[in-house]
Amino acid sequence: MADDNAPSENHSTSGDNNGASENENDVSIDALARKVQESLSLTKKHKFWETQPVGQFKDLGDTSLPEGLIEQPTPISEVKQEPYNLPTPYEWITCDIDSEEVCTEVYNLLTNNYVEDDENMFRFNYSKEFLQWALHPPGYYKSWHIGVRVKNSKKLVAFITGVPARIRVRDALVLMAEVNFLCVHKKLRSKRLTPVMIKEVTRRVHLENIWQAAYTAGVVLPTPITTCQYWHRSLNPKKLIDVGFSRLGPRMTMSRTIKLYKLPDQTATPGFRKMELHDVPAVTRLLRNYLKQFVVAPDFDEEDVEHWLLPKEDVVDSFLVESPKTHEITDFCSFYTLPSSILGSQSHSTLKAAYSYYNVSTKTPLVQLMNDALIIAKKKDFDVFNALDVMHNETFLKELKFGPGDGKLHYYLYNYRLKHVLRPSELGFVLL
Repeated sequence: MADDNAPSENHSTSGDNNGASENENDVSIDALARKVQESLSLTKKHKFWETQPVGQFKDLGDTSLPEGLIEQPTPISEVKQEPYNLPTPYEWITCDIDSEEVCTEVYNLLTNNYVEDDENMFRFNYSKEFLQWALHPPGYYKSWHIGVRVKNSKKLVAFITGVPARIRVRDALVLMAEVNFLCVHKKLRSKRLTPVMIKEVTRRVHLENIWQAAYTAGVVLPTPITTCQYWHRSLNPKKLIDVGFSRLGPRMTMSRTIKLYKLPDQTATPGFRKMELHDVPAVTRLLRNYLKQFVVAPDFDEEDVEHWLLPKEDVVDSFLVESPKTHEITDFCSFYTLPSSILGSQSHSTLKAAYSYYNVSTKTPLVQLMNDALIIAKKKDFDVFNALDVMHNETFLKELKFGPGDGKLHYYLYNYRLKHVLRPSELGFVLL
């Protein structure tokens, strides 16, 4: 269950060049299946994944297979009770992210070894506060925060995590593990640690009587439930061009580019304000009602909303619209903070990126709501605002001058089959 959602570059920052071709999203599922199979040369055969209860490429388009569980749960007593064997120099540890020392070790491992873009120019740089937020949702299991140490030196060299989540798939409510932060030290990539780490997190999830999982990857594995595209909105175009994140468009000067991406100083929507603790019930109702329309979406209760969406400095920002007349909460937008280290620049070390999270518009047009979110992000000194084309995001991307990036993000379910590949707009789900 690998997570590999690499920061993608945006090589289309001119504004003349913001549109992917219109019919790209209309590719038939059969054509997609063929494309996926062609891309799997013999060397790419997924030996490990072919042994796992995941959708297999050979089954694409076979509508006789039932939707739902691929393998039935076994009694907990039959789940392997001992951890899987690691190569001799290594040992398993359970990482206590509450411990400052352990959190720093995990932070250092990820900062130096986690996901990079294809050209090795940027690497995700999750903050310690972000890691604590991401790994401590309601009902989390400490045993699902798994590390691998070198026995002699005690150095942390690999990491993988799961957190519990209630995910609705059509009408079925499924308890799942969201698996994330799979990271192996660069010098150990040939040691085949990844499959054993995936098996170990799976074993620990099974011990809690949970049999399904959700995860994302930047690579194609068997078999995505959908493939999303990253889009990027320049907030600080000069810096983005300086560090090679984006290029100056044809016939564009720097000053024209800066002007193109300029935003107003103030938000436009009356009653637009930061979310507060007393808003949790109203935001929960708004969000639950909105997420009902998607095929796969989280089933959030108030506890989840308080954890995931109540603003936390430098981690997650949430804003809502409270009607000045009725005081009803009518709209909501949120984004999380995920900087990237800039690997090749003399003048800049960090790219400050905001990632669109959950947005709900009932009274304020979504384009206006998201423009207000961009204004806030710019005020907070973000360099770029990123969004996937999930939910209704597609309806604001071009209009607000987002450009398509190079990055694709594939979503997967473990031990759960969907009859059809989803369009990104049928997915109501953002994995960190």
